[in-house]
Amino acid sequence: MVTPLQYGDPPHVGPFALQARLQTAPAGLVYLGQAPDGRVVSVAVLSSGAALDAAARDRFVTAIKDAQGRTGVRAWGASLVDRVRGRVSPDTPPVLAMQDGPAPWVAVPYVPNGPGAERFLDPVTVSGTLIGQRHGPDFAHYWLGDRTPALPAPPAPPPPPVATRRSVVLASTLLATLVLALLLVTWMLLFRAEDEPEPPRPLPNTQFVPTPPPEPASPEPQQPTPGPSGSGDGSQSPWPDDLFDGRGPI
Repeated sequence: MVTPLQYGDPPHVGPFALQARLQTAPAGLVYLGQAPDGRVVSVAVLSSGAALDAAARDRFVTAIKDAQGRTGVRAWGASLVDRVRGRVSPDTPPVLAMQDGPAPWVAVPYVPNGPGAERFLDPVTVSGTLIGQRHGPDFAHYWLGDRTPALPAPPAPPPPPVATRRSVVLASTLLATLVLALLLVTWMLLFRAEDEPEPPRPLPNTQFVPTPPPEPASPEPQQPTPGPSGSGDGSQSPWPDDLFDGRGPI
């Protein structure tokens, strides 16, 4: 059953553009994709847990390589021997492209209602005790139930751009100029003479406050002083009145 892509599904696997999910197997997922030349393909991808299991990953890659020689007489003969020995299923589709490594995948032509890339996921899971008489429950892989596709690691970031010789020289010259200016400013601030006279400060402006002019005053007339005899003739006696009991000198 074809279902839309879900969160976590890769939009591309190698050169193939994925369009929908075809099947969810115990060991991985099968997608409907399109090749660069327009052909419709079926792409099988291991789950993250199965890709981390070295034995499961090896069974997946081995099944792909056993069915990969479908072109040429020699390869067809080897493939026919493998089919007779039971190593390759008779309905295994031809391999168009594959990739091994930490996140292997395989692409085969898509045939509606026919065998697809899910054939290579069947040998990944094993069951039973494998040796001797069966005792207890069947063997189960620890990664069963994982539905996350194994994706290749993202490409490494590109190396940083290499500067040209001219830009390096300009940057070095600018840096040297800035360092020299910084040293000069530091020397002027730290090693300036301490007894350097400070520049004279300007005197404050003089403020003139006008004073009122003096006003002329006329002298008061002098009053005559009475003499010892009590006459008011205006003459003053050189002797005080209280000297010699007011009689004057003898």
